[in-house]
Amino acid sequence: LLNDEEKIKMNKKVTIREAVNYVINSKGEKHTLLGIGPMSENFLRASLEISKEKDFPLMYIASRNQVDAYKFGGGYVFNSDQKLFKEKIEEIAQEINYDNVYYLCRDHGGPWQRDKERADHLPEDEAMAIAKESYKEDILNGFDLLHIDPTKDPDEYCKVVDIDVVFNRTIELIEYCEQVRKEYGIEREIAYEVGTEETSGGLTSMDRYENFIQRIESYTQEHDLPMPIFIVGQTGTLTRLTKNVGNFSYENSLELSAISTKYGVGLKEHNGDYLSEAKLLAHLPLNITAMNVAPAFGTIETMALLELIEVEKQFAKFNMIKEPSNLENVIKYESIHSMKWKKWLTDEVDMSDLDNLDEQTTLQITELCGHYTYSKPKVALEINKLYENLASIKIDGKRFVIEKLKEEM
Repeated sequence: LLNDEEKIKMNKKVTIREAVNYVINSKGEKHTLLGIGPMSENFLRASLEISKEKDFPLMYIASRNQVDAYKFGGGYVFNSDQKLFKEKIEEIAQEINYDNVYYLCRDHGGPWQRDKERADHLPEDEAMAIAKESYKEDILNGFDLLHIDPTKDPDEYCKVVDIDVVFNRTIELIEYCEQVRKEYGIEREIAYEVGTEETSGGLTSMDRYENFIQRIESYTQEHDLPMPIFIVGQTGTLTRLTKNVGNFSYENSLELSAISTKYGVGLKEHNGDYLSEAKLLAHLPLNITAMNVAPAFGTIETMALLELIEVEKQFAKFNMIKEPSNLENVIKYESIHSMKWKKWLTDEVDMSDLDNLDEQTTLQITELCGHYTYSKPKVALEINKLYENLASIKIDGKRFVIEKLKEEM
């Protein structure tokens, strides 16, 4: 456990606004902050360890599907709501004597941001009410940054929501969150991120991007609201399956960062998964303040588990493991029947016979969607059995997975 002096140090952490301002205004070294999607308990441990070892701050960017109030269905990340998510991070941080800074961030908060809300075609007033209640739980559980993203609309599915509608919903949600903060006597600042990574319409043109910032700045100044610290810009990244199929644009990135810096706001890039190391290196002189990475970490963890299954199989052949786990079959079955892959794979999959897909498609779906299944009882049971079997022959499977995740970060 941390001693009193260490606890005081952590409680006096640098705020996320201070961190972002430092990155924006730094005249020396260039930095790009890393926002990471929390996929599992292994991932939380790996991220805290690497943050401590490499001395960089963490931004946990939890979507509503990953972490949310139980009354809205909870989240697939170890079945957590905001309270359990926060407590699990604190527990691991104390266990490893974590001495750095992490921030709890809401990624894509807002109406219709849970898959079920869109599928149910909730009316706007109901979707907005749920979004507000979800933000309230974020605030009461110590979240540092809230992404205000009202760009989903089931009646405009696969289309672009009108920019005036986006602006009005954004302002309404920020005003609500500030009202909650004051109502509950929360003195610490809550920071905000606005915009989205949509690849058509919206904020993709430079004029629209700057105009949106100007409108937000004007309104927040006039109504004594905090100016957001991030605005999401489309740098050309686009994640599909296990690749970045976008066309990362140096020109767009440079222009977007110049615009956001002019207003003292950080440029946030989404979909940073699977970018080459050369393009990651370019983020620094391009002044991209922060980038989000999420599904890549889930894929890395699932691939590591699949590698361990092959090791287990080999030692089972030698009778050194008597009862091998059934993880391979279980995680493949649950990944396929989760249907989480539908937004990426449609024509490629015969939905009339999901139990008899070819081996390549099955593996692709598992690598893509395995992380959605870790907390399902059958999968969790078999993962633990895999670890126990490997431990019996002196292989630390959990540590292997954690080190793979650290390497990717």
